Amino acid sequence: MVAVGLEGLRLIASYKNIHMQVLRYPEKASWEIICRRPVMDLPSLETSVEKILQEVSEKGDQALKEFTLKFDNVIVNDLEVSPGEMDEALKLIPSDLKNAILLAKQNVEKFHSAQPEQIRIIETMPGIRCWRKSVAIEKVGLYIPGGTAPLFSTLLMLAIPAVIAGCREIVICSPPGKDGKLHPAILYAAHLTGITRIFKLGGVQAIAAMTFGTHSVPRVFKIFGPGNQYVTCAKQLAQRYGVAIDMPAGPSEVGVFADDTADPAFVAADLLSQAEHGPDSQVFFVCSSEQVLENVQQQLAIQLGLLPRRNFAAKSLENSTLVLVNNEQEAMELLNEYAPEHLILSCKNASALAELVVNAGSVFIGNYSPESVGDYASGTNHTLPTNGHARAYSGVSVDSFVKKITFQQLTPEGLKNIGPSVELMAAAEGLQGHKNAVSIRLAQVSLDENI
Repeated sequence: MVAVGLEGLRLIASYKNIHMQVLRYPEKASWEIICRRPVMDLPSLETSVEKILQEVSEKGDQALKEFTLKFDNVIVNDLEVSPGEMDEALKLIPSDLKNAILLAKQNVEKFHSAQPEQIRIIETMPGIRCWRKSVAIEKVGLYIPGGTAPLFSTLLMLAIPAVIAGCREIVICSPPGKDGKLHPAILYAAHLTGITRIFKLGGVQAIAAMTFGTHSVPRVFKIFGPGNQYVTCAKQLAQRYGVAIDMPAGPSEVGVFADDTADPAFVAADLLSQAEHGPDSQVFFVCSSEQVLENVQQQLAIQLGLLPRRNFAAKSLENSTLVLVNNEQEAMELLNEYAPEHLILSCKNASALAELVVNAGSVFIGNYSPESVGDYASGTNHTLPTNGHARAYSGVSVDSFVKKITFQQLTPEGLKNIGPSVELMAAAEGLQGHKNAVSIRLAQVSLDENI
């Protein structure tokens, strides 16, 4: 249970009337509507974002400084973090936080180090060898959100697989605080990963800088990292200019299924851990018991009133959904329809139900697997697809930072074995040039054999 004092009781009372959408036994035909996320005004958003992109493209560093003053209310003379700023930041981190960040770094590194694939040469026919090789993307940009919450954990999640993949140039952008500096924990996390190209840039202007390149900021080939709707839109528009992105990613979200074996306080804490990200974050709670539904709502009121970021969380809960279903099978079908970024299974048969998951970014199994652990230090990556994109996208991994290049090598024997089939197929498609590229070689092989 959560202990509360007199101040806590006052806060609880003020948050008891938070309105959350509660649905009881909704018909399957309505599930698609239930699972919809809030829709943004995309045309208006794209217009304002595109203007910023174009201005950075034309004016470079000058535009970056102007937008930083306009949006962050900060004057930044030197966009890049200096060695002196890094040294100063390292002295400001308490030793216990340093140890915690180091622990997280080690776990994330251990999990991701097992991901690179070994080259396997496959002989598809005698004389024909094919293989695939992972090659690091040469230049990548990592966007690390700041603002109301400096996400140094995101830096670990992006930088570590980039380093393991072997990316030659890794650039970090993160919005400066009111003092014109980056949060010391962000710089300490960068220091642990060995990345030194760090820029005091946030929002659309940061994405623009990495898309086009400026005098100070290098252009990159792929941009990673979460952000608000403006950053997300900027990343999507960056693709028009030849820059790849990790995935479409918007506000954070969590889906939870709980049965009678779940602890309502645990469940409420999990829901609030996502809701506190911001007013546009979303929680989607599914349960198979009316009593569990009531108990979780009570715990939400208690714990919400005690959160420092309760105003963010309260707004998020107003846009969230609590659903009562008939059984666990129906719950899993609904959650797969929702395709959450994070999925928590707080139930008796959690391991068995986890096997039924087909749409989710990351899954947390059992009552003692809080989503917060995955966010920080278990080892899995927390940069995950949101907004239903888990139906088709994976979270960030070492694979995200490499390209897969295929190779093939044929001997004369191999060409003889496969050549006639290729000639027939090329001729059937009306591509005589393709056929000739094989035929001229087969003629030479035949000539060599008869010498």
